[in-house]
Amino acid sequence: MEWTGARYADRPTVEARTWIDAAPERVWSIVADVELMPTMSNELESVQWCDGATGPAVGHRFVGRSRHDALGEWATTSHVIECEEPRVLAWAVQDPENPTALWRFTLEPAEGGTRLCEWMQMGPARSGLSHAIDRMPDKEQKIVFVRMREFENSIIHTLAAIKKRAEG
Repeated sequence: MEWTGARYADRPTVEARTWIDAAPERVWSIVADVELMPTMSNELESVQWCDGATGPAVGHRFVGRSRHDALGEWATTSHVIECEEPRVLAWAVQDPENPTALWRFTLEPAEGGTRLCEWMQMGPARSGLSHAIDRMPDKEQKIVFVRMREFENSIIHTLAAIKKRAEG
């Protein structure tokens, strides 16, 4: 990820892709199992579906609990906003109309396997990162850049873990 000088209000995004030697349906079974994601993440510690849901569908919600050395521990409720098996799974964090973040997996058949992309957007609503920016407004661009780089590294790690699981 290169320096862009983005501010939080710019809604910065990051994405990464990988090719997986497995059918989209196989990859989807892993991506759609959000309760499995903590085993593939350095921050996410647990995920639990709400309201008796057992899998993704538009309108379903899940609570994710995360931990970061500099930011502490927190829980967020995410709302599934797109779910097209086995092509797209996306969710909005906190308020679907004004999320603190958006996350999306897209799966495409490619070269006898699956091209998997994970994308995220920071904001537009305030998040825990906003408190750090409030304390050091002159460092906002650096704070945003460092956090986006962390997200990029996390996404790359998650994609590698999904690839390993799907191909294993």
